[in-house]
Amino acid sequence: MMDKSFGLLFYLKKPKKYVSGPIPIYLRITVNGIPRELSTKRECEPQRWNPYAQCAKGSNEDSKALNYYLDTLRRQVHEARRKLIEEETAITASGLKNILIGNVGAPKMILEIFQEHNDQLKELVGKEFSPATLERYKTSLEHTRSFIKWKYNVEDMDISKLDYEFVSDYEFWLKSKRKCNHNTSIKYISNFRKIVNRCIRNGWLIKDPFAGFKMTKKEVERKVLTQKEIQRILDKEFVTSRLEQVRDIFIFACFTGLSYADIKKLRQNEIVIGVDGEQWIFTNRQKTDSSSRIPLLPIPLNIIDKYRKHPLCNNKSMVLPVLSNQKMNSYLKEIADLCGIEKHLTFHLARHTFATTVTLSNGVPIESVSKMLGHKNIRTTQIYAKVLDMKISDDMRRLKRRLKA
Repeated sequence: MMDKSFGLLFYLKKPKKYVSGPIPIYLRITVNGIPRELSTKRECEPQRWNPYAQCAKGSNEDSKALNYYLDTLRRQVHEARRKLIEEETAITASGLKNILIGNVGAPKMILEIFQEHNDQLKELVGKEFSPATLERYKTSLEHTRSFIKWKYNVEDMDISKLDYEFVSDYEFWLKSKRKCNHNTSIKYISNFRKIVNRCIRNGWLIKDPFAGFKMTKKEVERKVLTQKEIQRILDKEFVTSRLEQVRDIFIFACFTGLSYADIKKLRQNEIVIGVDGEQWIFTNRQKTDSSSRIPLLPIPLNIIDKYRKHPLCNNKSMVLPVLSNQKMNSYLKEIADLCGIEKHLTFHLARHTFATTVTLSNGVPIESVSKMLGHKNIRTTQIYAKVLDMKISDDMRRLKRRLKA
């Protein structure tokens, strides 16, 4: 990748409170208008310096030696630039500077940089990132640590050793040793790539080890409940109050689109009167901290009323008495068996069901669904927009009637 503009300048940089004597010589590298400076570790008397020729005056041995050294530095910068062009790597002033000082600086280590990233991310939790994002990067760091130990039998690695083989073998390790599926493996690789991109932008890494590596996720068919299956769960009478409670909270999710984490933290003061005079949920998603505004349908309103006097709701101002996610999903398997539903019933399936069966399949525009789900980008919502076979059948039936008319 060619740089649009490139410049080198040797100059004397006077220290603060300078009075007299030799002045340090600095080199300024400028790429696309962005400058970076570094010391040449040499000095020159001001009267012996030619600012136009950017070299020492005179033909004595000291001047010759200094000028030869400066010419060597100049050639090294041009050689580094030529190498980056051949490798089709982005040329930056920081990158060229780091090539020059790389031999004398301490090596940059992969896991150290990853940990620094996570430490900075931790400081921004609640401001720019959610706790779940931090946990994801912590897990990704531990996976990277385990992979490096497995493949190279070292505690950490110099980033300069990163290459395509590292990335390719990392994916293999995630799938074979960690037993991750393809999309989960790509998610962890994507987290690691963010760290690599940080190294490239800082000029610590010259060549992108991800060049040529494919990171395409496989499309996954998202299971949802049909209207008949929802009704079957609604109509089922359970012998235990615990199963009934789990059923109610699951159905609440089917008709609001809220995730497990968002329902668990949902408080009574987040049930407000909306612009239409009806009751709405005004909350922020825990995962992304984005706003969700959801008009409440009759079914979830009835469920809220049902548990209004429950001790957890009464004492802690929670909307619903939510069990742990593990217990919820365990009871949902039992509910599926009792209702004759063969699908793998999990709490997250309720969110998919809201997006497809409850809203999109009933003509709610995808823009409205996206707002209710709290998505920041409508492309995220489009993964839910899988039109059900029943919806296609209904559409074609209406078309047949129009064609007969």
